[in-house]
Amino acid sequence: MSSNSAIRFGQNLMSSKVGRRLTGLLLGVALALLPLMQPGWAGDPFRLQSPHEISATSEQVFYAMFRDGDYVEARAGLNNADPAATSDPLFHALAAAFAYLDEDWDTLAAKAALTQQTATQLTPTDPLRGNLYEAVGIFLEGAHILQTDGIARGTPKALGMLQQVFDRMDAAEQVDPQDPELNLLKGYMDLLLAVNLPFADPEKAIDRLGTYGYPTYVAQRGIALGYRDLERDPEALAAIEVAIAAAPDNPDLLYLKAQILRRLDRTDESLAYFDQALTYAEQLPSKTLLQIAFERCQVTGQDRTVCREWANEQYGA
Repeated sequence: MSSNSAIRFGQNLMSSKVGRRLTGLLLGVALALLPLMQPGWAGDPFRLQSPHEISATSEQVFYAMFRDGDYVEARAGLNNADPAATSDPLFHALAAAFAYLDEDWDTLAAKAALTQQTATQLTPTDPLRGNLYEAVGIFLEGAHILQTDGIARGTPKALGMLQQVFDRMDAAEQVDPQDPELNLLKGYMDLLLAVNLPFADPEKAIDRLGTYGYPTYVAQRGIALGYRDLERDPEALAAIEVAIAAAPDNPDLLYLKAQILRRLDRTDESLAYFDQALTYAEQLPSKTLLQIAFERCQVTGQDRTVCREWANEQYGA
């Protein structure tokens, strides 16, 4: 990455569009690595062969959040963890993601540090996941710096840490370049870079997710997001339909399909999917819920002020 491109990327990290995507996909980077609809191996929801040891709590939270889109149940799982969870870096990364959603920056910093610490301890026995979650922890630390120091002071520090993230990712890839957990995370990160940097190749990231990413509804969600941001909406729709077929009760996926249908001017279908997503109101984070309601209102042609007031009236605290 050239210095000018790196600066542009660091600035893009703080934009509202990329920031929202980071929240869901990279900032809570472990959250992108979702469980199978049907678990194949106890303790490892990612691999059908050669399972790795993952805590029961982490597995439980994965299912709650990304199979069912139930953030309330996921948070409860984190708050009632099994003792083994504290040695699992994924557990701390999940907790860090919730701290980011809550805008609890002190907790985000603490959980980022714990993610790195437990990942380092894991590396001698599981170098793939150890290096992978060292990268996650460093990324979370950089996110904390950007939030607390701001663009001017935080960007140079965060960019330096981004290179450390890439180094740790490369170390994990040397262990097993076809590992599904690794490829989900790296695929999402590569796609984020490709969408925001003009010289990067999004097709390479999409191919990584489609070829090695697993489970299917995680990989296809990432592909749908990439095609959406590249304004290739028919391809985005095809990908999100595959994801929903694998996880039909996930309101995050229903919401994404509603957005894509709106971009295709399929208004009635878009409204139907927004409404489906809103039926899961009790299990969604308040900010996500308000955003879904706001966008649903805009599909009907109302202006921003009216829609913001309507969303707050219907779904505000």
